[in-house]
Amino acid sequence: MFFDLNIKGGSLENNIKLATQASEYGWEHINFSYNQKDFQDALQFKDDLKDNLAGIDFDYTLEIRSTNIDEIRKNVNKFRDKALCISVVGGDLKVNRAVLENVKIDALSRPYFKRYDSGINHILAKEAVYNNVAIELCFKDVLRTYLAPRAKVISNFRDIYTLFRKFDFPLILSSGAESVFDIKTTHDFISVFKQTGLTDAEIDKSFKTAGDILEYNKNRSNLIFRGVRRVDDEA
Repeated sequence: MFFDLNIKGGSLENNIKLATQASEYGWEHINFSYNQKDFQDALQFKDDLKDNLAGIDFDYTLEIRSTNIDEIRKNVNKFRDKALCISVVGGDLKVNRAVLENVKIDALSRPYFKRYDSGINHILAKEAVYNNVAIELCFKDVLRTYLAPRAKVISNFRDIYTLFRKFDFPLILSSGAESVFDIKTTHDFISVFKQTGLTDAEIDKSFKTAGDILEYNKNRSNLIFRGVRRVDDEA
């Protein structure tokens, strides 16, 4: 399946437009992402959104934007049982490390954000593996840059690919789309990431990882600790 866990959420009407466009372009599941200030308000019209998007599979991502580690932890704990996916926008090295050390967070989004390097090294790659926190790369960082800035984004992507192939941490790809003009067909999306250096198999694996995150969090309330899940007694 084609999963996009980061399409920027907005009003009810705007979300309907974005979801309809994404579905027409081949996306089988999308998550609308909201920051910590807007997430609670977005929950208020989630049922209305379901009524208007019958047949289109969607959910919500809490995308935390902060360089304050305590604020990040506070919002993760506050919304963990309300968000099917929680990501934190990176860039600041303290944030990158704190996120990758937190098992309650699903993804470190854009660790390279506003940096000259990828924001990830072999130590952080190992933390991502150990705590099962995905690294998220955004299509919009290629789409909305040109010349030297775009070349730098792609260079950062390739540095992350090198670590991904060595350590095999979870990797997800998202659009970060903010309007219908940012949403591309699944074919175009895949083609761009192939041009940046990923293989078909690696891209397929990233979609599976996104699906695994959603499935894991649907059962999170039944998890006693990592690898052990509570099941109903049918006896």
